[in-house]
Amino acid sequence: MVKMASSPHGGKLVTISSYKITPEQIKDKSEALKVQISNETRITISNIANGILSPLTGFLGKEDYQNVIDNMRLDDDTPWTIPVLLRAPDGFSAGNGDEVSLIDEQGLPVGQLDFEEIYTISKRECAQKVFGTEDEAHPGVAKVYGASDRILAGKLKSVAKYENKAFEDFTLFPKETRILFNEKGWKDIIAFQTRNAPHIGHEYVQKTGLAFADGIFINPVLGKKKAGDFKDEVILAAYQTLVKNYYPKNSVVLSVLHYEMQYAGPKEAIMHAIMRKNFGCTHIAIGRDHAGVGNYYGPYAAHEIFKEFPDLGIQAIFMREFFYCNKCMGIANEKICPHPESERLNFSGTKLRKMFLSGEVPPKEFMRPEVSEVILKSKDPFVE
Repeated sequence: MVKMASSPHGGKLVTISSYKITPEQIKDKSEALKVQISNETRITISNIANGILSPLTGFLGKEDYQNVIDNMRLDDDTPWTIPVLLRAPDGFSAGNGDEVSLIDEQGLPVGQLDFEEIYTISKRECAQKVFGTEDEAHPGVAKVYGASDRILAGKLKSVAKYENKAFEDFTLFPKETRILFNEKGWKDIIAFQTRNAPHIGHEYVQKTGLAFADGIFINPVLGKKKAGDFKDEVILAAYQTLVKNYYPKNSVVLSVLHYEMQYAGPKEAIMHAIMRKNFGCTHIAIGRDHAGVGNYYGPYAAHEIFKEFPDLGIQAIFMREFFYCNKCMGIANEKICPHPESERLNFSGTKLRKMFLSGEVPPKEFMRPEVSEVILKSKDPFVE
C-alpha cells in the first residue's frame, strides 16, 4: 500500500459528527441562545466539520484571532492567515456552559456550538491587517465593514447533516480524496486553485506542474463571488470539457470547493495551500496575482509570502504568467522567452470576458475551441 504523502494541517484531520435533526427537536431551546447564520457561514461550518479547515474545530476566540491578524499564526503557532469568525447578533449574550443553537435563514437547525466567549474587534484593524487596505472598494474589506464587530467564539459540538445538492457529484471531502489518491498510487499531488473558466495560460500552469507529479487536483471554487466572475456551472462545465479532451486519463481529479472567496491576495494563497494540504496534496501551483483583486497586491506577492512559512507542510510551485509568443510560435513565459512584449499575446481575462459578452469566439491561442463553445452556449456566463 502506498503511504499517504501529506499529513493534515495541525497533524490531525478534524471531523465533527453530523446527525439528522428536525425543527421540533430544538423548539424547546431558549430563543436567547439561538443564532441565525448565513448560507456562507453554513458552508464554513461544513468545511470545518469535514476537515477542510483543519485544525479548526470551531470559530476563533480572541487570542487566536489577534495572533492570526498580527502574526499569521494561531495561538499554538500553527500557520493561519485569515481569521474564521462567527458574528454575534446585536444584544446576544451567553455564559459558561451554554450551548448555542445555530439555525439557518429558514429557522432550521445547523449545529450546536459550545459557547466560549464574545469579544469585539476593530473593523479597520481587521481590514488593514488581513487585506492590507481599508478601502471599502475591496470586496473583502466591504464584507468586514458590513458585518457586526461582536464575535461569538466556540467549538462546534455537532452539526446537522448538510446535504449540499449543488454539484454533489463533483464534491469530495478530505477523507475521500486521501483514499482516492492512495488508491491511484499518487505520492506527489499538485493542487490547482481556480475561480475562472480555463484559458490556455491556466492549462499550461497545470500541465507544467503535472509533468513533475503523479497527478493534479483541479479544485475550482464554487460559491459567492464578485460581479464579473464566471458562474459556477460554467466553470465546472468548462473544466469537464478541458479534462476530457486535453488531459491523459487518470492524471486529474476534478472536485469542487464550496467556499466564499476573500480576495485577500497573498494571505489567501496561504489559506488555499492549507486547505489543499488537508485534501492530501503535497504541492500547490501559485500563479500571477493569486487570489487578488484590482491593484491591491503586487503581481507576485503571493510568491513572496511563502518564504515566511517554512513549516507550512505543503510546497508551493511558483509559476510565472504564460503567454503566446509569435517568435517562439508557442506558449512561453518570461523565464524562457527572450522576445519583446510586441511579440506576445497575453491571456487577458478582461479581453476574454468582452469577447464572450459580444458573442465572439476567442482565438485558439487564447482558449481551447471546445471550452469556448461551452461558455458561448451559456446564456449568461458571468455573475452580475
